[in-house]
Amino acid sequence: MTQSDCRGVPTSCNNPALVAALEPLLEDSLAFRGDPVASAQALLEAHPDFILGHIFKAAMLTQVMETRIYDEMLTGVVAAEALWQAACERERGHIRALRAWVDGDFFGAVQRWEEVLVLYPFDLLALQMVHLTDVLLGDVTGQRDCVARVLPLWDESVPGYEFVLGFYAFGLEENRDFARAEECGRRALAIRPDHPYAIHAVAHVLEMQGRQSGGIWFMSSRQKEWAESNFRNHLWWHLSLFHLDLAQIDRVIEIYDRQLRATNPHGDKYEELDAAALLWRLKLLDVDAGDRWGELADKWEASVEDTLYAFNDVHAMMCFVSAGRQKTAQRLLNANERYCEHASDANVAMSREIGIPFLKALQAFALELYDDCIECLLPVRYRTHRLGGSFAQRDIIGWTLLEAALRAGRYGLALALAHERCEMKPSSPQNWRMVARAHEGLGASDRAARAQARAESLMAA
Repeated sequence: MTQSDCRGVPTSCNNPALVAALEPLLEDSLAFRGDPVASAQALLEAHPDFILGHIFKAAMLTQVMETRIYDEMLTGVVAAEALWQAACERERGHIRALRAWVDGDFFGAVQRWEEVLVLYPFDLLALQMVHLTDVLLGDVTGQRDCVARVLPLWDESVPGYEFVLGFYAFGLEENRDFARAEECGRRALAIRPDHPYAIHAVAHVLEMQGRQSGGIWFMSSRQKEWAESNFRNHLWWHLSLFHLDLAQIDRVIEIYDRQLRATNPHGDKYEELDAAALLWRLKLLDVDAGDRWGELADKWEASVEDTLYAFNDVHAMMCFVSAGRQKTAQRLLNANERYCEHASDANVAMSREIGIPFLKALQAFALELYDDCIECLLPVRYRTHRLGGSFAQRDIIGWTLLEAALRAGRYGLALALAHERCEMKPSSPQNWRMVARAHEGLGASDRAARAQARAESLMAA
């Protein structure tokens, strides 16, 4: 007799203890705790025919987006495929999705997981994979609507409801439905206070609305809930953004040195993304990062020609050009251009449309070829969601473009871009400081003074 999980979703397994043993691993992955992949491997060593165990492990590895794990992920998919005849239809849907993923069809994988959700709306693993993959791919609408399609069926009586609310909170935020996003995020936290993804969703709302002081208080007051999670690096990065907007540079550098300046030379690339993204923002503010760039560039060297995920590559480029490693930067660009000539996987479009223009823009910016930087970024500035990640992460593209315009002396363009930013987030002191710089460049000293006063009043508030 086969067993269902605690949400009533069918499995092919006839061992209730084994099905139950997978649940805390899923919960750990959703709560960013422990090492679910290692735990799944231990489970599989004792039970090599556990189909859902192979599916779970391979699914977790899809989110790493690093070449180093590909063989392990492929091994898991092959092992699951070898058990196809014994699999139930729900598990076969997952196996189809994983096969699409390892073949490079990320969008096809999402479609297969969505098909699973249509039949099994309480399949929390499928929902997790759809939502998180949509984030990786920059599918803003999908991040929200994959949850909307099943949410009315869930409530507090279904185990894991707080995680569904957390997904929906982030999807709503990325679609600029800030009030509902904050409500969902805080409801999730009322159920589970140590829910890092819900904390993350609320932090995004506060960042996008320019509620810097509130963001600092929110993150700091809940620090004990998130600071030991596997999501802590990214949440420290979010806290640093609030301080950055308030020009509290010493605090930003303190966060970098104490929390993001990892010493492990083979660390998680996601952690290195946060570090690079923060240092580049400091670079745009003309803050000297010292030897930090070199340390970070060392960590990216081994993956310079991976071309697996454009989002990774642009952050690697930030490190190489800022550390003065122009030859390595050119290797990265050349690898991406060769890859786009012959590859056909889902990342090609991301690299071709946004990745390569941004790689070239970063090179140009570092070489003080600001007009070249502008020419790379200006045509693509409204398509940057195709790079993946969040609006808060991709904001670095628009900020780089604006800073290049200011440094190139193209003050009319800079003013237009700064006005855009102020209309989106009028409570940002940093945005008003850029308006002031643009007016000053145009010789409009009175307007510059008023913009600078606006920035200072926001700082005081």
